[in-house]
Amino acid sequence: MSKEIKILIVEDDENLRFLVAHRLQSENYQILETGDGETAEKLIMSEKPDIVLLDWMLPGKQGSEICEKVRSLGFDKLIIMMTAKAQDVDKIDAYNFGASDYVTKPFNMDVLVAMLESKVKFLQNADKPEVHKFGEMEHHPNIHTLFSKGKKIELTILENRILLYFLRNPGKVINRDELMLVVWGYNSDVNTRTLDMHIVRLRKKIEVNPDNPQLLQTVRGVGYKFNI
Repeated sequence: MSKEIKILIVEDDENLRFLVAHRLQSENYQILETGDGETAEKLIMSEKPDIVLLDWMLPGKQGSEICEKVRSLGFDKLIIMMTAKAQDVDKIDAYNFGASDYVTKPFNMDVLVAMLESKVKFLQNADKPEVHKFGEMEHHPNIHTLFSKGKKIELTILENRILLYFLRNPGKVINRDELMLVVWGYNSDVNTRTLDMHIVRLRKKIEVNPDNPQLLQTVRGVGYKFNI
């Protein structure tokens, strides 16, 4: 059965593009593909794919430029950046050019498929988008945004992923390794210090007193847990 979901793969490595296209076709997605930035922009605007898998580094044009351009032209569907290094994720400032999420290369195909499945589930329930409420806050993960008493607080892609994972697992003690896998992905080469730094930043956005966190608490020697 066709999922009726159209995915554009923008990747200049022909072997990788073939592998991803082949796998996603076997999962019944409709696939468009190109290795060229100019063509990608035209295809995005003419075909309006539901999801764009967009390589961060393309010859002649960065993925971020393409993303920014099509966003400025009104394209509002999901754009998932494919990046070679986990460290580069910090440079993917979703707000500056509108990426929805990212995946790091080399990725495990099953991980990619699982990620797309979860995105598609929310696309198909788009009339009731995922929203999490805690305290006086509301988290809208699809737009990387928190609302606190009506005030808008923007989140980076990483902060968004961290917070979403906690909100989907309230009260559960989550160890650092599990969190790093979820946030930075398979084959991640980040360290726990980087994770802790993002937790500190996130606390500044959600805690009344970030130095004495009531929501996102440290569990000494293990990791963190979120109290709603």
